[in-house]
Amino acid sequence: MTDISHARVLRIALPIVIANATIPILGAVDTGVVGQLGAAAPIGAVGIGAIILSSLYWVFGFLRMGTTGLVAQAHGAGDAPEVAANLARALLIGGAAGLVLIVAQAPLFAAAFRLAPASAEVEALARDYLAIRIWGAPATISMYALTGWLIALERTRAVLAVQLLMNGLNIGLDLWFVLGLDWGVPGVASATLISEWSGLALALWLARDALQGGHWRRAALVFNRARLALMARVNSDIMIRSVLLQAAFTSFLFLGAGLGDTTLAANQVLAQFLSITAFALDGFAFAAETLTGQALGARQPQSLRRAAIVTSKWGAGGALALALFFWAFGPALIDIMATAPDVRETARLYLPWLAAAPLIGIASWMFDGIFIGTTLTREMRNAMLVSVALYAAAVVLFLPAFGNHGLWAALMVLNAARGLTMAAYYPRAEARARA
Repeated sequence: MTDISHARVLRIALPIVIANATIPILGAVDTGVVGQLGAAAPIGAVGIGAIILSSLYWVFGFLRMGTTGLVAQAHGAGDAPEVAANLARALLIGGAAGLVLIVAQAPLFAAAFRLAPASAEVEALARDYLAIRIWGAPATISMYALTGWLIALERTRAVLAVQLLMNGLNIGLDLWFVLGLDWGVPGVASATLISEWSGLALALWLARDALQGGHWRRAALVFNRARLALMARVNSDIMIRSVLLQAAFTSFLFLGAGLGDTTLAANQVLAQFLSITAFALDGFAFAAETLTGQALGARQPQSLRRAAIVTSKWGAGGALALALFFWAFGPALIDIMATAPDVRETARLYLPWLAAAPLIGIASWMFDGIFIGTTLTREMRNAMLVSVALYAAAVVLFLPAFGNHGLWAALMVLNAARGLTMAAYYPRAEARARA
C-alpha cells in the first residue's frame, strides 16, 4: 500500500471510464435496430421491458459496492481465504436472487404493467421480451458480485474486457437476429440474454484464481456467522442509501413534470448530461473504494489518507473538465438532443445549474467511494438521511418561490449536503485503520 501514485489511480480508473462509455452505445443500437422494423410498438416494447428489468436488477446494486469494500479490506490484510469466501457469498446471493426473480416473474411483471400501462400491442411485445430476458437474471445480478470483486483487486482491465465482450456480442447478435433473421423484439431479447451469460462466463474465468484455491468450498468459512452478519449490515445500509438517493432524484423529475411539458422535457435532456457525469467520474470513485479499502485492511491510516487525497484530486480535475465542457458545448449538445425550439430555449436557461453540478457533487461522489471502501456504510446511510431531509426542505422553500430554478437549487443542496455530512464522518475511516 506504499505506492499510491497517480499512475496507479489512473490504471484503476481509466478502464472503468472507458467501460462506462460503451453503455449508452448499446442502448442506442438496441433502439436503432428495432427501429428498422418500421413500427413504433417494438421500440416502445424494448424500452419499457428494459426499464422494468433495470428497476428490478437495481435493487441488488448493493452487491457490487458491498463486495468491493469487503474484498478490498481482506486483500489489504493479506487474507486470501476471505477474499475467495467473499466472492462465494456474493455469487450465492446473486444466483439466488436471480432464481427468485425467475420464479416470481408473473406477479412482478403484472405489477409493473399496472404501474406503467401501455397499449395492448406494446404490452404483448414487452411480455415476449421479458419472458426471454428474465432468464438472464442470475447472470446479471451475479455480475454485480464479480465486478465488485475484480475492482477490489484493481483488475479493472478485466471489467473492461467483460463489458466490451458483452456489448460487442450484444450488438453483433442484435444485427444478426433482428435484421438478418427477422426475429424482431425476441431477437433483441435473445441477443442480450446470450451476452449476459457470456459475460458471466468470462468474468468467472478471469476470477478463476479465487475458484481454484478451494477456499470457496469451505462451508465453515463461507457461512461464518460473523462474516455473514457484517455482509448483511453493509449491504442493507447501502441499499437504504441507494433507495433514498433514487427517491430524491425521481422526485426531482416528477416535480419538474408539474411545471409544464416544456420544462419537463428540458430537465430530461439535462438529466442525460448528469448521467454522463456519473459515468465519467465513477472510475475515480471506484479507485477510492479499492485503495482506501486495501489501506484499511492493511491498517495503514496514512496510506488511507493518501488514497483519499490522490483519488479525489483526479475526481476534482474530472469534475472541473466536465463543468467547462458543459459550459462551452452544452448549447450544441442540447440542440442535438432536442429539436423543439421551446425545449432548446428552456434547457439553455437551466444549463448553468448543470455546469455547476459536477463541482458541487464531486465531494459526495468521492466520499461515497471512500466510505464504500472502508465500509462506513452506516455513516453513509445516515448522511443520506440528513441530506434527503435538507433536500425536501429546500424543495418546499425554493420550488414555490423560484420554480424550476428552485428545483435545481434543491438538487444542488442534496449533493452539497451529502459531501458535507460525509466529510464530518471521514475521520472515522482513519480511526478504523488505526484500530
